Amino acid sequence: MNKKIIFGLVGQQASGKEETKKYLAEKYNSKDCKFSASLRDILSRAGIEISRANMQKISQVLRENFGQNILAKIIAKDAMSLDSDIVVIDGVRRFDDIEYLSKLPNFVLVAIAANPELRFERVLKRKENVGDDTKTFEQFLKDNEAEADREIPEVMKSAKYTILNEGTIEELYKQINEVIKKLS
Repeated sequence: MNKKIIFGLVGQQASGKEETKKYLAEKYNSKDCKFSASLRDILSRAGIEISRANMQKISQVLRENFGQNILAKIIAKDAMSLDSDIVVIDGVRRFDDIEYLSKLPNFVLVAIAANPELRFERVLKRKENVGDDTKTFEQFLKDNEAEADREIPEVMKSAKYTILNEGTIEELYKQINEVIKKLS
């Protein structure tokens, strides 16, 4: 690969962004940065429980006080500083993010999609945030309507590539490889 490619991954909770990111790291030696990393860091340093609700609150406070694209500015700086031919930005979710990130050289938005039932099963299994393992399907669907997640379906429509992650892990990897091939 002769140019740095920056993948912006957009997808609803548990669609497969993390698995896509891991595969790109293993197969293509990519490096990554995640929108929620700075939010988790702030909450951890403040001794506040790292939950989806608390990450949404801190994100909203930052954006309201420092501009809607403040997190995109942080992540763009992180992405450009990484020494890798492929950089993955995990957790793109707003048009303000896209507007800022699309100015980066060789930025490509990739949507990762999966049906709600499958995504719910994944959330229950991975227990990433406090309370995930006790969530009902109705609560999970309501989470997708939260302020932080509302724009995701529309942002996904603006992606250059869409990967449907409802099959085997091998099928996911094949789709990722096809996108890489098109960009190489």
